[in-house]
Amino acid sequence: MRGGNPTASSNLALSAQMKRLGFGIFVVIAGVATFSFYRTGLVRQPATGEFGGVSLRVEYATTEAEQERGLAGRNNIPGDYGMLFVFPSDGLYGFWMKDMLVPIDIFWLNAQGQVVSIASHVATSSYPNVFYPAVPARYVLETASGFAEAYSIATGTLLLLKIPPGVSK
Repeated sequence: MRGGNPTASSNLALSAQMKRLGFGIFVVIAGVATFSFYRTGLVRQPATGEFGGVSLRVEYATTEAEQERGLAGRNNIPGDYGMLFVFPSDGLYGFWMKDMLVPIDIFWLNAQGQVVSIASHVATSSYPNVFYPAVPARYVLETASGFAEAYSIATGTLLLLKIPPGVSK
């Protein structure tokens, strides 16, 4: 029969309990943080939609901070990707290219989701110029440069979206 050290085995049991407790605390904190991000809108499920017959993944910019940042600082914008700026009412919302690293197309849409104005191939060097729609718009969609031309997007083209819960129209 082999004798054991009772202190060593109780230390091992205590160590295992501490690991389980630490993991449990981590899971609770991660869950609370995730819930908080979803509740505050900092993490969102992207919407999917169709624009000019093309399937599109759409990220929303609904807060002032998100709208000010937009797609700035991104090195690449995929061809099937856009950012939709959601405003509470129609207006002549101006857009600039501050801190943009790639050119974009900008589409202004009315409350029904129809294009009312377009700025194509907007260059990063155009800052500090501000681009405005020809008529008031409710939404603005930014895509990769050349999207309008590649898919024949024109005034009147409709953006069809499957809007995820929690995003205001």
